[in-house]
Amino acid sequence: MTHTPARKQDPQAEVTAKVTGGCLCEAVRLFLTGAPKRVGLCHCMDCRKHHGAVFYAAAVFAPEVVTITGTTHCFRDRHFCPTCGSSVFARTDDEVEVHLGALDQPSRWPPSYELWTTRREAWLPELPNTETLPKNRGGDR
Repeated sequence: MTHTPARKQDPQAEVTAKVTGGCLCEAVRLFLTGAPKRVGLCHCMDCRKHHGAVFYAAAVFAPEVVTITGTTHCFRDRHFCPTCGSSVFARTDDEVEVHLGALDQPSRWPPSYELWTTRREAWLPELPNTETLPKNRGGDR
């Protein structure tokens, strides 16, 4: 089996086909009809605790290009499936953060930045070709 590294794509590149995703049991589904505003990783404690992982990866969209079907439950603007418990997306202000792991093709939009790199685990290497921010974009969280 050969491994081909993911190509870096411009998140503003045109979306030619509907991008889909959803939860583990497929009761919640996502349909994306536009490109993300940005794609990144976060190492903050809120994201770590919410996802049970050492970092979080998301593509951030304008709400008009995201359609969500199925019922979700919500904790602090973070939505998850009440049946299987999968965390699927978050809503903040005028944006929808779609978890890359919830996409049917999670490698479609590679991250271009990392937040809260002061909290990145020492054993986790920096991603090449990404902007690194020691804390949050434009402020603390």
